[in-house]
Amino acid sequence: MAGVGEVLMSVLSTIRVPRAGDRVHKDECALSFSSPESEGGLYVCMNSFLGFGSQYVERHHARTGQRAYLHITRVRKKEDDGSSGSEDPPKKKPTRLAIGIEGGFDIEQEQYEEDVKVVLFPERLEVTSDDLDSMPDVVMERVSLSMAGLMAADSVSHALQVQQWDGEVRQESRHAADLKQLDNGIKIPPSGWRCEVCDLQENLWMNLTDGKVMCGRRYFDGSGGNNHALQHFQETGHPLAVKLGTITPDGADVYSYDEDDMVLDSKLPEHLSHFGIDMMTMEKTERTMTELEIAVNQRVGEWEVIQESGTTLKPLFGSGLTGMKNLGNSCYLNSVMQVLFTVPDFQTKYVSNIDKIFDEAPSDPTQDFKTQVAKLGYGLLSGEYSKPALDPVDDPNAEPRGDQAGIAPRMFKALVGRGHPEFSTNRQQDAQEFLLYFINMVERNCRSGMNPSEAFRFLVEERIVCQQSQKAKYTQRVDYIVQLPVPMDQASNIEEMQETERRREEAESSGAPVPPAPRACIPFSACLAAWSEPETLTDFWSSAVHAKTTATKTTCFASFPDHLVIQIKKFTFGLDWVPKKLDVSIDVPDTLDLSALRGMGQQPGEELLPEVAPPPLMTPDVEVKGILGPHGNEEDDSLYSPLLCQSVSPVLDDSTVSQLCEMGFPLEACRKAVYYTGNTGIDAAMNWVMGHMDDPDFSAPLVLPGCSSAPGTTPTESISEEHLATIVSMGFSREQATRALRATSNILERAVDWIFSHLDDLESMEVSEGGRSAAESEGSREPPPGPRVRDGAGKYELFAFISHMGTSTMCGHYVCHIKKDQQWVIFNDQKVCASEKPPKDLGYLYFYRRMPE
Repeated sequence: MAGVGEVLMSVLSTIRVPRAGDRVHKDECALSFSSPESEGGLYVCMNSFLGFGSQYVERHHARTGQRAYLHITRVRKKEDDGSSGSEDPPKKKPTRLAIGIEGGFDIEQEQYEEDVKVVLFPERLEVTSDDLDSMPDVVMERVSLSMAGLMAADSVSHALQVQQWDGEVRQESRHAADLKQLDNGIKIPPSGWRCEVCDLQENLWMNLTDGKVMCGRRYFDGSGGNNHALQHFQETGHPLAVKLGTITPDGADVYSYDEDDMVLDSKLPEHLSHFGIDMMTMEKTERTMTELEIAVNQRVGEWEVIQESGTTLKPLFGSGLTGMKNLGNSCYLNSVMQVLFTVPDFQTKYVSNIDKIFDEAPSDPTQDFKTQVAKLGYGLLSGEYSKPALDPVDDPNAEPRGDQAGIAPRMFKALVGRGHPEFSTNRQQDAQEFLLYFINMVERNCRSGMNPSEAFRFLVEERIVCQQSQKAKYTQRVDYIVQLPVPMDQASNIEEMQETERRREEAESSGAPVPPAPRACIPFSACLAAWSEPETLTDFWSSAVHAKTTATKTTCFASFPDHLVIQIKKFTFGLDWVPKKLDVSIDVPDTLDLSALRGMGQQPGEELLPEVAPPPLMTPDVEVKGILGPHGNEEDDSLYSPLLCQSVSPVLDDSTVSQLCEMGFPLEACRKAVYYTGNTGIDAAMNWVMGHMDDPDFSAPLVLPGCSSAPGTTPTESISEEHLATIVSMGFSREQATRALRATSNILERAVDWIFSHLDDLESMEVSEGGRSAAESEGSREPPPGPRVRDGAGKYELFAFISHMGTSTMCGHYVCHIKKDQQWVIFNDQKVCASEKPPKDLGYLYFYRRMPE
């Protein structure tokens, strides 16, 4: 070992001991999904602590010159067959709605036989811990400390996977301490409860103010209650209710309708005693809400709950058929990325050029967007990880299980979600929001070269016609998704629905069992017609008549993308503003012809509305003469000078703004809703909010018409030079960066998001040599080109769709179906199978590709 000792001595200065804060990647390769369990194991650089599979370690050595790597291999221990007379205890079922803590869901912790040694490149000399004993003390100490430190350190992947989360931590209700209870003489018996409205005998809740016993909420599958306890709160405002059947000497389930959450009630014994209930003598007879949630979380990964339950589905393996592990509510990400890497543009950008991408990767490829997207794409398409998940004792000749070994996109999820308040968490998210978020990231990282998001980019033409002057206005905007409304009144089975509703009302009034509601069957053509039909604008400010009047707005396509994404807007608000999901079946076609929806632009003989901004709302104390031009002429251009915004403040109904904010909408969005509806009340403002929630600048600060910045700012307001430099370094002009920062209160992260959602506007801000924008430059210079979009025939064929199960986008489960070689395939996290009955009528996001001419 003398020669090995000399080599170690020569590289000793490059061997580091991990310290607190160092990122140690000892569970996953930075460029592939190889791990210590993979063939060849994992090599961890003892200087940078990056991990590399056997196929990439020599590339890293050649590029960096690093020679010392910790080689980790793991083989899962074979289960005891019982011959030894001892048996491992069975895995404990979760008893707590939590992750990573005692009693919660156990993160997969298999028992492995582990082998660790140092490997020196390029000779591949191996050094074990025992070998170090015969080497000089300085070598033995440094290498031993580094090895021990690496093995003891929490890997980045493990830290992301095992994030402690406790769903049972509840807060004390603000109503508990001073809850008023009515002296109405009601006493509740210890058993035999029934809903006072519908006679239901389970899922019963007693209101702690008046003692009324009502049934709980109806679940998305029709089970549960009939919402009578919720309706009682809406009628009375009595906030707290306890679930009967969960009361024990240790406590009970208490729900606060006002706080919309499970809560603690420190005075629960006293509150129950008021209605004759002695906690100390009560026994549990129903599952708690925690137990119900645990049961749902245990079932969500089972094949039986997926849409094609009851059918034996054939597992598929091979190229483009790789499953993805669910990292804890990451099914939304899994479904979106499976579909995106079916699109040729993403395959070409990130997979066909993977060697070039890896060669150009920075020193830490785990933090490089292009590298991690390429790694994910290759993992999904190569077929290397599309293998059955076999147990060590499985017969190699046995039929493969539905589960795959698959890939775990931990590095990818951590990178794309970094800094985002939602996508950085383990909570469930909206697949549509993640799709747009990811496309935004692709736009940021493809300022030069091929941009695969162009496959989805298209132009929308909006035509507004003033009904008083019959003059028109045309605008175009960039979009990536067509959002189709669901016209419930157009259901083909509306008579059946009305009859069932009548029977339900009769059953509720008589106490008889309530029949289940039928699923509404909506024609796809009705959804498309609702998107394109003219919309009436009642508060439109017409520059032709210089007043508010009625106008009609028509939406159509100005271009057709190569790939079209359609979202069915199933999620809406009820009359009480409670979010709900529409239970609908839509006959989505396999082929689609949208040619009739192409916009034609200005029509012959049609007059356009003058390009004049509407006057801003003003405070009563601002004199008219101070707003008009120097001659008091309303035609004077100074009426719309941005300088006026320094002194003019919009008059906003604070009570309406507050009501909207209390519903959870962003403050700036609420201010804009009140402003643009002219202070006409909560209903009008709420309608504006619902119609503009998907606008990219929905939560951006209110900018008065004719002004270049939000109220309270001036053209000379101080802008951070550091923020300006950061945005300019991304390829934008200083003027564009300044505009983005002013529109987002000088917050860098929001400014970057804003600038990428306004690319079409910013293209017209090219700065000429004189410092004035192109729009202001004199002469007959051609207008700058708009955003780059592809165009072609509007005929499409369906190739994928993403389905959602659950009552809200923030809970439930996502799966996707993709058409591969004329065969529909279902991707349900790690399960990839041939689809027998693809539920195309129940999808949430639909993906079409242009049909060949």
